[in-house]
Amino acid sequence: MFWPWSSPAPLITLRGQRVLLRLPQMQDYTAWYELRRASQDFLRPFEPRWTELDLARRVYATRVRRARQEAEEGTDYTFFAFLPGERGDILVGGITLSNIRRRAAQFVTLGYWMGQPYAGQGLMTEAVGLALPFIFETLDLHRVHAAFLPNNTPSRRVLEKNGFVEEGFAERYLQINGRWEDHVLMGLTRERWELARLGTGRHRVA
Repeated sequence: MFWPWSSPAPLITLRGQRVLLRLPQMQDYTAWYELRRASQDFLRPFEPRWTELDLARRVYATRVRRARQEAEEGTDYTFFAFLPGERGDILVGGITLSNIRRRAAQFVTLGYWMGQPYAGQGLMTEAVGLALPFIFETLDLHRVHAAFLPNNTPSRRVLEKNGFVEEGFAERYLQINGRWEDHVLMGLTRERWELARLGTGRHRVA
């Protein structure tokens, strides 16, 4: 079932074959802290600079409150990606849908991160694919924008496998690890997404 984009945040859960996406909760703090801390060296070349202080519980609590508020307002969505299990869900990474624009634009910016132990297993490719029906059907947007560092081949593969096409190059586009870095710009329209998924099943939202 698809919920209206303005539905209360707790209702939003996206379920795929292997991956589950949902909004972060306080109960996820320990798993988030341990995964981010263990993956710091792996993530450093691809993210804005952060330190141990950014992993503090109070900082995380602020993130959780902001994520819930933004989702309820329909401006941004922060999802954690999990592997569901009988003994509890295992956090593997996260996806952000930010900078949502309505009226004539109707687009969103996609971002994502993956914990080092789970990289290279196709999980983020599935997670991004899981988010697309939410973007195009639930949120009723028309375009998704994404960007990656030119040397980040795995990120390119994630996007290309989900139908994104290269649309440009932005010089010193984002500040990554303390430096302004060039990025490759990718995009996906609703029309291209609908053509690419003909004959495939739909993911469900709970």
